[in-house]
Amino acid sequence: MKILTANRLTDGIAVWYADGGWAETVDHADLAHDKAAEDRLEAIGAKAYAANEVVDVNLIDADVVNGVVEPVRLREKIRAAGPTIRNDLGKQAAKQATWAA
Repeated sequence: MKILTANRLTDGIAVWYADGGWAETVDHADLAHDKAAEDRLEAIGAKAYAANEVVDVNLIDADVVNGVVEPVRLREKIRAAGPTIRNDLGKQAAKQATWAA
């Protein structure tokens, strides 16, 4: 399976294509199960790149774990979680705050 990722041009935040737009979390990214779906996602990414919405557009490998989309490669897992230096920064901090609430 593949998902579409990029960096938002306005602030550099890693984003994933989900539900017709760019989401800041990978959890529910649109999955491509075949070549036709991959081509569709690539076309969406190319259009968003041309419109100066995102940069560094890529299809990446993903799995579904407990109903949640997760990147396969370590690099992409880090991009999805946030900085590795402190857990109180980035996307992992937002998830911790949600769990504590």
